[in-house]
Amino acid sequence: MPTETKIKKIAKTPKAATLKAKPRQKKEEAIAKLRIRVQAYEHKVLDNSVKQIIDTALRYGATIVGPVPLPTEIKKYTVNRAAFVYKNAREQFEMRVHKRLIDILNPAANVIEALTNLNLPSGVNIDVKML
Repeated sequence: MPTETKIKKIAKTPKAATLKAKPRQKKEEAIAKLRIRVQAYEHKVLDNSVKQIIDTALRYGATIVGPVPLPTEIKKYTVNRAAFVYKNAREQFEMRVHKRLIDILNPAANVIEALTNLNLPSGVNIDVKML
């Protein structure tokens, strides 16, 4: 007995037809973005500073994305307690750096000016990038 093999027919469409069917998309305008990265050792001070930045930006009608919490950077240090006899006795210390990320889309000039005039507490580090 001969074995029967089934052959499936695949409907092929020409590539030119599929390309013409899609309407051409216009290039989207580049969105100006102000990226603010805030760092601090204490999370409460950091959250208050972020709230102050967001309130200032919203007052002038800016579009905000965030705040996005970034991973906390933990630096650990191990130190000998004694110099000679009790060398195996050690202390461990750690520093935690909390971080937040805020994006302001299409910032107006008055938003940027208001953000530069903000008085934030000491211990808060701010990095601003224009993308």
